[in-house]
Formats: sequence, structure tokens, C-alpha cells
Amino acid sequence: MKKLTTTILLGAALAALGAVSAWAETKVQLLEVITSPARTEFLKSQLAEFEKANPDIKIEVISLPWGQAFEKFLSMVQAGETPDLVEMPERWVGLYANNGQLEDLGPYMKDWAEAATLGDRAKEFGSTVKNTQYMIPYGYYINAMFYNKKLFAEAGLSGPPQTMEEFAADAQKISELGNGKYGYCLRGGPGAFGSIQQFLNNMNGKPGYFNEDGTSTFNEEGSVKGLQMMQDIYMKGWAPKDSISWGFNELVTGFYTGTCAMLNQDPDALIGIAEKMNADDFAVAPWPVGPNGKAYPALGYAGWAMLADSPAKQESWKVMSFLLDNKQNLGWAKTVGVMPIHNGAEHDEHFKTEQFKGWFDELQNPDKYLFVTPPTHLENLGVFYDSMVPTGFQEVLLGKKTPKEVADGWAKYLTEEQQKYMAAHK
Repeated sequence: MKKLTTTILLGAALAALGAVSAWAETKVQLLEVITSPARTEFLKSQLAEFEKANPDIKIEVISLPWGQAFEKFLSMVQAGETPDLVEMPERWVGLYANNGQLEDLGPYMKDWAEAATLGDRAKEFGSTVKNTQYMIPYGYYINAMFYNKKLFAEAGLSGPPQTMEEFAADAQKISELGNGKYGYCLRGGPGAFGSIQQFLNNMNGKPGYFNEDGTSTFNEEGSVKGLQMMQDIYMKGWAPKDSISWGFNELVTGFYTGTCAMLNQDPDALIGIAEKMNADDFAVAPWPVGPNGKAYPALGYAGWAMLADSPAKQESWKVMSFLLDNKQNLGWAKTVGVMPIHNGAEHDEHFKTEQFKGWFDELQNPDKYLFVTPPTHLENLGVFYDSMVPTGFQEVLLGKKTPKEVADGWAKYLTEEQQKYMAAHK
């Protein structure tokens, strides 16, 4: 009888423990927005490793298609259906941070051992709003120029263009080869403004978006010339006609199939291109310089942010800090094609190859190549990037509006946003 009683008590205790274990399990909802099958698969493999080490935390991954991600996430927030963690492009930070919807990560980072090797850029770029660490980048998208060596040789060109003038001339010469070959892989769909900004800044000889008084530089004479150059490239047939709607995947495909010979992109494009092309057939060079001898490549970034209303903040930080540690970040950078965030990563063998030469040439020549980051402090930057720009740019490419008309509209909107911000932060 005593043995039976002991067995019953033991069973009850085990059942109770099971109930406590189930009750103690915490779910963290993570939203990814720059989605692709390979990215999602790798992210889930990282999270599976985390769950194995932390069986009390379960992670639900929600994946939004990038083309509709801005609108879909905004609708989720407005409906109160917020995740705990969100993949945060730099241009969304101002909207959600200024509205008090993102958690300050500074207090969490104080006890984070990995913060010791975190690069200064990650701290700087993650705290552009109110000087508060509302996000931590997981890597940087630095723009440089891919070029197809075979098509260049076929057109009688010995190497990549060094100036914007040479760039336009090379695009024409390659397009004259015919047989469905074009000089430039133009991006006319969502996400186009990184490329547009480089043309505007290079031809205007000024980095960035604004003058000191908050007026936008994008309708100044040189900037309009940059937009005119893009219109000429498209309307003269130096870029494929369907590139007016191209996004990232179409650009990469256009380059590795040999449809177009030049592509300005970030290291993430290298992944798909390297799988499809022989390494001897293409290279990456710095972005050509403008009339003043300088170039202004776009530097974008994305990272992880925590929603302020998350009911599982400690668990969410545990997930985030795992994804951002040295080991995981290095694997992520290699997989998705970003420059990693921790100091010392540049010594990894993966980044010592010729394929990264263009980006490192830009990084190592700061007087010649001045990186431009988006004004992420602006609350409505996402509206500008993801709504206004695609519409206006396509109107320019189709000749429905002049470059000056569209540039004036962009400049007016950005000036109002910047001066409103300046007035509120005197």
C-alpha cells in the first residue's frame, strides 16, 4: 500500500511538473519582412538552434512578402496585432520610434557580453531617432557596381567605367551589341531610391538629402541632371523595357543571364550571381565618380527591433541577442549578403576574396567614396520610399513627367518633412 501511495504521489508530482512546464513556456512572435526562401530557411535554422538551447521559449515566424511588407505591417500595428520582434528596415524606424511603438534596447545592451565587439556603426545607425537604440542593425547594404567582363570585352571595353560620363557611354556601347543585350540593369520597381540617390548625389556633387536649412537637394540642377541621365538610359534603350517594374530578384536575374552588363547593388546580390556565373566572368568595382571626382554610394541597413507592447520582453531580447551575437551574425552576413556588424569580421576568409573588392575599395577610400544613409529620423520616410518614389520614377521613365517636375515633388515633400522635424527638435 505504501508503494502504491508513493507511486500515485510521484505520478501526481510529475503531472504537476508537466503542467508547470507547459504553463511556463513562452511564445515569441517574430516578423520578417525582407523575405526570400533562402533567408527564411536560414533564419529558421538559427531559431531552431536557439529553441534547442532554450526549450522554454518557442518562436513563431511570420513572413511578409517584401513588396507589400510596409503596408501589411502598418495595418498589423494599426489593428493592434503586433509581433514581439520585427525585422526593421532603416527607413521604417522613424515612423514607429517617434510614435512610441519601439522598445529602447539600451538597458538590455548594458548586460550583453557581445556588445564589447559591436561596431560603432551599429550603435550609431540603430539610434538615429531621439539618440535612443530602438533597433540594432544585423548588417549593412553597401552599394558598388557589378560588371560583366564578357560583355565588356565584346563591346571593346577593357574595364569598368571610372566616371558617370564613362558609365553612360559604356551603357550605350554595350546596348549597341544588340541581340537582347543592354548596358544597365535598371531598377524601376520598389526599392529603387538607393540607386536613384546615387545618380542624383553624384551628378550634383553633394552627399545626402538636405542642405543645412532643411531644404532638399534633390531638385537642384545637378540632381535633375542625374535623374535625366536615368531617363535617357531607359528611353534610349540602354536598359531593358521591362526593367521599369524590376525589383531585386529581376535585377539579379537580368545580370547573371547576361541580359544587362552593369548592376549597382549590395553584397546580397552576390549570393545569387555567384551561384549562376563563373567567378572569372564578372567582378565588382567601386561606383563611378561624378564631375567633382567623388562618388556617394548608398549605405542601407536593416536589423531587429522589439515592439514596446511585447508581453515577453526578456524572452524577446534573449532571441534578438542570440541572432546578433558574433557567431550567428557572421553566418547571417554570409548567407543573406550584408557586411557584418562586429569588429574583426573582416578577417574572415569569406570576405578576403576578389568578389568583395569593390566594397572594400569604397570602404578604404573615405575621401573619394562618401556613404549616404537614409534620413531614418523622418517619420514618413517609408511613405516616400515605398509609395511616392516608384510612382514618380516610373512617370519619368515613361516620359509622362519631366525629371524636374518629379524632382520638385520629391524635394517639396522631403523639405517639409525635414523642416518639420527640425522645428520640433530645436
